[in-house]
Amino acid sequence: MGAFHAYDIRGVYNQDFDAETAYKVGFFLTKLIPSKYIVVGRDIRLSSDEIFSNLTKGINDAGVDVWDIGLATTPLVYFATVELDADASVQITASHNPKQYNGMKISRKKAIPVGGDSGLKELEQLVNTETVVPVSPEKRGKIVKKDIYDKYVEFQKKYLPDLSELNLTIDCSNGMSALFAHRIFSDAENIHYINDNLDGSFPNHEPNPLEEKNCRQLEEAVLKNGSDCGIIFDGDADRVIFVDEKGRFIQPDFTTSIIGDYYLEREKGSIYVDVRTSRSTTEYLEKRGATEVIIWKVGHAFAKTKIREKGCIFGGELAGHYYFRDFHFCDSGIFSSLLVLQTVLKLKKEGLSLGSFIDKLVVYANSGEINFRLDRKDECIEEIRRVYSSRKPDRILDFDGYRIEFPSWWFSVRKSNTEPYLRLIVEAATKEELDTRMAELKAIIAQFS
Repeated sequence: MGAFHAYDIRGVYNQDFDAETAYKVGFFLTKLIPSKYIVVGRDIRLSSDEIFSNLTKGINDAGVDVWDIGLATTPLVYFATVELDADASVQITASHNPKQYNGMKISRKKAIPVGGDSGLKELEQLVNTETVVPVSPEKRGKIVKKDIYDKYVEFQKKYLPDLSELNLTIDCSNGMSALFAHRIFSDAENIHYINDNLDGSFPNHEPNPLEEKNCRQLEEAVLKNGSDCGIIFDGDADRVIFVDEKGRFIQPDFTTSIIGDYYLEREKGSIYVDVRTSRSTTEYLEKRGATEVIIWKVGHAFAKTKIREKGCIFGGELAGHYYFRDFHFCDSGIFSSLLVLQTVLKLKKEGLSLGSFIDKLVVYANSGEINFRLDRKDECIEEIRRVYSSRKPDRILDFDGYRIEFPSWWFSVRKSNTEPYLRLIVEAATKEELDTRMAELKAIIAQFS
């Protein structure tokens, strides 16, 4: 598929892209976004130092300084982009992908993402077609180290609830959240950590908490520790998943309701959700007083643009990304967890649990996201649209694939922007109807496998 995608540059290092690509990305990024200096951070992956060396050489060879913030979570890079008033930034990371992957997430001024429709395609063309002509030695840029850790921790702690009444288990996935977890959540006896050492080989499980198998260790630890909830971050700490007190995985779009509970108790406003979001969540947000629940495309580049455009309080995605007006319209796993813990603490004071909140919230049967590896994805999607659009649906949303809604059920079918999959979600009023609708859709998909 190549390394340039809808949201970022990402792939297997030395297969989908290499050191030369990283150098050219650095050099031509300064042409795409004229800059005095560019903030660069990196994760702990084994190839990150090599990519950093080549990326920053390219930036310097274009006559632009690099402000090096060192090892960083992706949210820290967003924060630094705004706080240091940078024209652009790059985080070297492959987020939740396995250890052999790496990549680059690029932002403009104010941490506005550079995606496929907002500059990444142009950058790809420059990298593939233009010739590098370095500036003269006296005009070459330099690398300047910047320490922004303390300021970042101070900002996060403004939203930290009193954790003395909670018992928590936190899985850092050997990823970048380990940089800050102890400083923010503390080392008190009621806070239990697992996989909290930085290790780019991810020895305990892949840093993708959206796959429930990677949450098993956390689920067991929550039960062992008697925790009120479990928290697990992905590799670069821009995503977070939660486990309730019974060790049950919480579907991430349901977490949007938990964060909504925090915000809508304080103010009314609009909220963004992605096209895969459960009606359990959208209906809850509406009942809690959201002025509008805006359904839009999947992915941080699309989400951040829409949230800014609509002035949303926050937004949530099925992938475990949550975006906040209070955090420069960006996503942050740690920031999200602090707000979720506000609600967990409120529930506990009322004699309730996180699990009881979710049990009451979820009123529909949901398939979760199911992946199908297909070569003829476009044909399959159009056939599904043709079949179900003829059945007089209540609504068809025709961006990012299709979300087709009927009175008692709906489904979303779309292509992955980062992997070779067709993705399907089905939700219905009952488990029986869910099974029937799933069988229908799988029969259509099977024709294209």
